[in-house]
This record gives sequence, structure tokens and C-alpha cells, in this order.
Amino acid sequence: MTTIDLRCEPDAAGWACVVTVADDNGTSTHQVHVARRDLDRLAPGATTPDDLVRRSFEFLLARESGQSILRSFDLPLIGRYFPEYEATMIERDV
Repeated sequence: MTTIDLRCEPDAAGWACVVTVADDNGTSTHQVHVARRDLDRLAPGATTPDDLVRRSFEFLLARESGQSILRSFDLPLIGRYFPEYEATMIERDV
């Protein structure tokens, strides 16, 4: 079973989130930055990035282990590795 724990705190350009993933392979911690413009684009109407970050990690974990996810990244970087990411997030939010 995989668990995702996260905490997002506002910063000058959006939010800094700390995400901990625990799965059969162990535990990993990730620093994720979410800019306000990215939240507006990927989760219109959301006031915090928590749900978007959780859904983004569910998306990643369906494709790779928690140990394989980058330790620090800006949220849109996921789309460079997985071109379907943004469309998937927008569709799920509608």
C-alpha cells in the first residue's frame, strides 16, 4: 500500500510543498514548488495546491516508484517526462 503525506506552505511565488511517499520500496521525501499560475491553469478555482499535488503524485506513482521521483522540482516539470500530465490533471479537475 502506498501513502502520500503532504504539507504546502505559501511562499513569495506560490507554494512550497513537502511530499512524503511511503510504499513497498521504502519512504522518499520530495520538495515541490507550485506557482500560482500553474495552480490556476491545472486546477482552476482551487485556492490551495494540496489536491493538485496529491493527484500529481498519484499520477507519477501509477508510472514509477516513489524512489524514482525527483527529490526537488517545479510541478510543471512532470509534463516534460509525461506529456499527458497536464491534460490528465485538467480533465480530472473538471
